[in-house]
Amino acid sequence: MVHDPYGPEYVLTVCDPKIGMTGFLVIHNTALGPGKGGIRMTPDITADEVRRLASTMTWKNALAGIPFGGAKVGIVWAGGNDEKKKQFIQSFARAIKPFTPKKYIAGPDVNTGEREMQWFVEATGNWRTATGKPANYCMKIFGKSGGKCGIPHEFGSTGFGVAHATAVAAGLIGIDLKKATVAIHGFGNVGTFAYKFLTEMGARVVALADKSGAAYSPDGFSPAQLKTVIQEKTLLTSALPDKKIPPEDFWGLPVHILIPASVTDVINYSNKNAIRAKLIVEAGNIPMNEHIENELYEKGIMIVPDFVANAGGVISSYAEYRGYNPKRMFDLVRARITKSTNDVLRESLRSKKNPREAAMAHAQAKVEAKMQGRRSVFA
Repeated sequence: MVHDPYGPEYVLTVCDPKIGMTGFLVIHNTALGPGKGGIRMTPDITADEVRRLASTMTWKNALAGIPFGGAKVGIVWAGGNDEKKKQFIQSFARAIKPFTPKKYIAGPDVNTGEREMQWFVEATGNWRTATGKPANYCMKIFGKSGGKCGIPHEFGSTGFGVAHATAVAAGLIGIDLKKATVAIHGFGNVGTFAYKFLTEMGARVVALADKSGAAYSPDGFSPAQLKTVIQEKTLLTSALPDKKIPPEDFWGLPVHILIPASVTDVINYSNKNAIRAKLIVEAGNIPMNEHIENELYEKGIMIVPDFVANAGGVISSYAEYRGYNPKRMFDLVRARITKSTNDVLRESLRSKKNPREAAMAHAQAKVEAKMQGRRSVFA
């Protein structure tokens, strides 16, 4: 493992042999505040992947100017019914309860959403141990009268932020968003809202992909068809059979903007050379490794790093943690994402540095300043 002077502070493996649950909690750095990061449930999650994601959360929160550190949870989940899923979530929550919320605050990620966050909070017995809870799940907190309610990520905060990051980046490199074509890989919560808000901004989304495959329509998709896909959670290739293309062809499509909004390392050595987009906006966490990212940047592709582009979710989490309403949350997401994207890309263009390098320098400076003021990590 490469030495990381910033963390991790804790790496926990949790097992419940009675139900067959295995999970990982990595708290990377808490200099700015409690570690914040979602719960990912996939069949092949590893402690190393969780560590990488936790580190990303440290820089995402620092760059967004939020008083949270970085952390992440991964639970090995091969699938099952809701009862089993609830058992897994709540068993894990009880196991890490001593760390919440002082060292770790949960949130949604792959295969978890508002329902799972409610389960988590019910198991810990503390409202503040998770964000992204249902909007109708309310409690009296902060010692005040009146209830504070959840702000689920299903409201679209991450996709909303991705759209605004895309708009800023496109403008800085001379792409007219109203004439731009866009490809989005991943059509879950983040991808669907990125599609919605970018379409409202005037961009033309011509390619989409999900776990079933890919679809391409040079003139754009029927809004009515995609509305049905989104509302009914239908797989793209079954809903759009006439638009289906081989999944590997997705990466080489002639689009202005590419938005990877799916899983880790989706851009890799098998498809990197096919990419023709002029702008990549990383809606998903770690969609490619840093070597590939740098290679694409050197080819002239502008890249908005994940911890800049997709910080809308954690900004929303902070808004919920503070008890803000949804309108105030969206205003905060727009302001923070617009500023950080503009600052990072302008610095990149000025210094000729990869945007990730520019963003990391800014985020690390914030964390280092706080670390220097600490007597001890575990004091």
